[in-house]
Amino acid sequence: MESQGSQAIDALLQKEYSVKIGDYLTRGWELFKRNIGGFIAFTLIVIVIQLILSVLNRKGVQVGSLISLIIAGPLSAGFLIVAFKLIRNRVTNFEDFFRGFSNFLPLFLVYLLTNILVGIGMIFLIIPGIYLAVAYLFSMAFVVERRLNFWDAMETSRKLITKRWFSFFGLVLLLGLINLVGALLLGLGLLVTIPVSFCTIAAAYDDIVGVSASSVDL
Repeated sequence: MESQGSQAIDALLQKEYSVKIGDYLTRGWELFKRNIGGFIAFTLIVIVIQLILSVLNRKGVQVGSLISLIIAGPLSAGFLIVAFKLIRNRVTNFEDFFRGFSNFLPLFLVYLLTNILVGIGMIFLIIPGIYLAVAYLFSMAFVVERRLNFWDAMETSRKLITKRWFSFFGLVLLLGLINLVGALLLGLGLLVTIPVSFCTIAAAYDDIVGVSASSVDL
């Protein structure tokens, strides 16, 4: 089974593909609309949790930063889990947003290591940090959808995205601008732009990698 998985990854890395930014944004928006209430409610919960932890930090309770670091990966994965279920035309429940915690360790390690490596890259000449920030875009998706371990997920994402890095840089830059606009709208726009961004990433992943009906059940 593991050998078949390795062969599938090898074949994926040899695949040629194009990046269709407009299509991904359109499909991401469509996925968001199919569960608009769930996405907005979950985004609100995530934002409230982060605000509470931020307040704790300001009061000198540094455990807030630690908790934020620990839960950020599994919480972020919740957006992808629901988006992938929608792509598969499966029924979603609100509990699905929290299913990242059932695969906690690799998601935590992916989030931790990508942030550490991107941070180090930013310190040293900035360009390596920007490269890794884009290249690791699919890392969490590979953990969620293919159940890869954290390092294989990161390396598979990096190798795959590097083939069309500048196109993905354009996608990431556009999503960043969309979320900036969301933040400027009194922060309320983030309730839409954050989940739409994750849905867009899920759409890109499905187009390039493929959310397989025969892969591990979400």
